[in-house]
Parts: sequence; structure tokens; C-alpha cells
Amino acid sequence: MISRRGVVLQGTGGVYQVLTDDGDTCAASMRGRLKHEARAGLKLAVGDRVTITQDDSESAFAIDEILPRRSKLARRNPSGARGERIVVANLDQVLVVFASAKPEPHPRMLDRFLVIAEANDLAARVVVNKIDLTSERDARERFADQIAASYPIHFTSVRAHIGLESLRAEVEGKVSALSGPSGVGKSSLMNTLFPGLNLRTAEISESVNKGRHTTVGAVLHPLPGGGFVADTPGLREVGLWGIDVDDLAHCFPEFRPLLGECRFGDCTHLVEPGCAIREAVDANSVTAGRYESYQKLREELAVAALDPW
Repeated sequence: MISRRGVVLQGTGGVYQVLTDDGDTCAASMRGRLKHEARAGLKLAVGDRVTITQDDSESAFAIDEILPRRSKLARRNPSGARGERIVVANLDQVLVVFASAKPEPHPRMLDRFLVIAEANDLAARVVVNKIDLTSERDARERFADQIAASYPIHFTSVRAHIGLESLRAEVEGKVSALSGPSGVGKSSLMNTLFPGLNLRTAEISESVNKGRHTTVGAVLHPLPGGGFVADTPGLREVGLWGIDVDDLAHCFPEFRPLLGECRFGDCTHLVEPGCAIREAVDANSVTAGRYESYQKLREELAVAALDPW
């Protein structure tokens, strides 16, 4: 019996491509026991570390064990189904890519992506792409709230070859997930950074100014210099999976030093007097835009808590 360990790159129809630690890519299916566990809730995800075995040299590989995860990026199941869907497991960081233009960026939507990364205890790195369509100065003004919140931000352009080397240095050797709206140039950006990836791309529809979805499931791509990048489907609806309404403030890094400083221990940071966060907004040490995102997301979570399914 041959036993190996590796990482799941993708899966289709119950067959998973596993890159083994010795560099081979094998097709493997789950053992019946794991399938039973999957029905009970333990579902195999792209990025999972697994053990695979081959009973003899002629037989196919089977996945025997899903090794413990060190991190995950999860979202709610689509179409209102119960439970979560793990988009990618064992990540080091999330690259949240937005465009400076085409499609028009919405910083409040960016805050939603950042909150999801924070809720999953994942480092987030913002990439503002297509700055050749505006300017870096304009892009910095548009994303000033996220800069003020101390998120690392890269301003890039594939066409003008701007900002690519510094971004490549932050991606090599790590396991990164690409996230963000469709049409912002995620795949083109990665193809330029790492020639040979051949991630699928699509042009922006001029009529609706939205990107076409170009992937149907998460795929983990090995990088030539080490590490992986996960190409994830465009997310039309990003759910705030698993975030308790009272934990939302912890998902805003610039709020954290202020938590516990409010007059009331159960402060919602919405209307209470003596709220340290609201005072920080008035003093411009927390931006009004980020606080607006907090208000909107808290309202959304409060409504979801009344009908979680």
C-alpha cells in the first residue's frame, strides 16, 4: 500500500486533484467513511491537506484522511441552504482585488470583504487594480478609508506594469485567495505576475459595466516560486457567515484599541452616550466611511439573526 500526503487543488464530480508533497498530481476520490463524514458536516475543500493511499500499483488513489486545518475562508451556502461553504482551506492571506474603474469601485463593498477576512482570522491585503484608467492619486482618495484603517494596499496596473513587483513579493511563498468583485482583473493580474498560470479571463461587458464570471469553483494553483494562489468564483453575494452581531466591532482593526473604553460595557456603538468609537469618528481618528460600513453591516447581521436560515 502506498500512502502519501498532499494538498487538494480542485475537485469535480467527486474526483479531486491532489498535489503530493513529492510533486506528483494524482486523481483521488474519497473513501466511503469520509463521504459519510462529509454528509455529517466535514466537507473536503480546496486547500485541504490530505492523506491518500493506493492499494496496489494498478488501483486508483483514495483520500483516507483530511488533516487538521489551520485556517479557512468560509461563506454561507448558496441559495439559502443551511450551513457554510468553505471556499479555501489553509490560507495565509486574502487578496481583495478592486478596480480603480470599470467596474466602478464601491469602498463599502470592500469593507464587507475585509470584515469577512477578519472574521475568518485571515490577513487581508487590498489590491486596487487598473489605476491606469484613473491615477494613483485618485485611487488613493477613493480608498482613503482603508488606508486610514492601516490595511496594506497595492496600486497596480497590468497594462502599465505598475506595482507588480512589490505585489509578487507578497504573494510568493504564501497561500493566497483571490477575492473581490467580478471583472476587476484578478485573473489577468495573476497571469502577469506568474506567467504560465493561465487563469481564465473575461472582458468587461460595456453594457452593464460588470464582469462575467470566469470560474465555476475554487482552484488552487501552485506558484513557480513556491506557494499557491486560489482562483475563486466571482461572488455576487458575499454572506457574513458565522459573525455574531456583537463581534462585528472586532472585525474593524481600527476599532479594537477602543473596545472596552465605552461608558457602557454592552455598547452597540450606534446610539449610546460615551461611546469611544463614535467619539473617535467625531475626532476623525476613525473615518466616517468605515463607521458607515459598520452601521450597515450591523443592521444586516441583526436582521439575519432574527431569521438565520
